[in-house]
Amino acid sequence: MILSPAFTPQVAAIAALGGGLIGLSAALLLCGQGRILGVSGIVGRLFSASSKDTDWRVVFLVGVGVGAIVLGLVSPDRVAVVGWAPLGQLAVAGLLVGYGTQLGNGCTSGHGVCGLARRSPRSLAATLTFMGTAAAVVFTLNQLKGA
Repeated sequence: MILSPAFTPQVAAIAALGGGLIGLSAALLLCGQGRILGVSGIVGRLFSASSKDTDWRVVFLVGVGVGAIVLGLVSPDRVAVVGWAPLGQLAVAGLLVGYGTQLGNGCTSGHGVCGLARRSPRSLAATLTFMGTAAAVVFTLNQLKGA
């Protein structure tokens, strides 16, 4: 679980920088490779892709991991692990996420970042569903915890 720091101008600047880098990555992948930046599709097609199509997928995923490691090293107070879920729960969660992204023809990065930028009605519907569901879950959990 990631702890959210208090909202400050520094946090806003880091968030804006991160969002800009995601947008830049999506634009570079679209312009350079003609591909949509959707993490579930990149991962899902990694093992079924031709050898020519595997290289950029591996580089992208390594970059995501390296970025997380760099953030942890540069600003460890921004990333805090407060507990681990049992392996079985993680496996079920991963399978449900994978099933959902297949069912929705993409994930939040594919629909929310790239699809909305391309003005895709399907991506707008998917993103509204993601965000509405997230808000409902947070509200429900907060009510159950008495927050």
